[in-house]
Amino acid sequence: MIIKRPAHERGHADHGWLVTHHTFSFAHYHDPAHMGFRSLRVINDDIVRPGQGFGTHGHRDMEIITYVIEGALEHKDSLGTGSVLRPGDVQRMSAGSGVTHSEFNHSRTGDLRLLQIWVLPASAGLEPGYEEKHFPAADRQGRLRLIVAPDGAGDALSIHQDVRLYAGLLDRNDEARLALEPGRHAWVQVVRGRVAVNGEELVTGDGAAISDEQALEFTGLDEVEFLVFDLA
Repeated sequence: MIIKRPAHERGHADHGWLVTHHTFSFAHYHDPAHMGFRSLRVINDDIVRPGQGFGTHGHRDMEIITYVIEGALEHKDSLGTGSVLRPGDVQRMSAGSGVTHSEFNHSRTGDLRLLQIWVLPASAGLEPGYEEKHFPAADRQGRLRLIVAPDGAGDALSIHQDVRLYAGLLDRNDEARLALEPGRHAWVQVVRGRVAVNGEELVTGDGAAISDEQALEFTGLDEVEFLVFDLA
């Protein structure tokens, strides 16, 4: 069963410095029908204007994944981490018992586009932590590359939840497949382009909740970049 979440139905806000689309309820956007999916709680598609960003603020008890699409993200946090992330870079921050951080567009001339993803952790009060890793386009081309896993398998980032996140890049007519164990669910999020998932067409910004499927068959309808969450 595939339930499509069309891009144009997402929550939307234009703050001038930030243009954002919310797949699930977030901030002033509230939709009881879209509060998350399984342990997946937030997917925000953010465009941050040059030199702008999110000032220092706090989080608790959330696994926060940032996937950089365009531009450069300047990150600082209370754990002492400071870095600049670019396309292909992924970060995982475990807020746990409490962490503060800031995220800014490192450029003074170009926009920054990123996906900010929140996953509910398996337990509360964990020790805060941070990881980042670069996944070259060549590692994601024509396949699904595991980028986040509970045990950090396959040189992926680790996460405190039973979720595996894959990133894929397909050209037109390229194919990829992901088998799902019985009782598992999936969420697909299209970053850009067009892809068919078990025959269902998804385009830029679309998402899809998937249950009761033994496998996911992906076919590139154009050049496409997308994420796949394998969820308990």
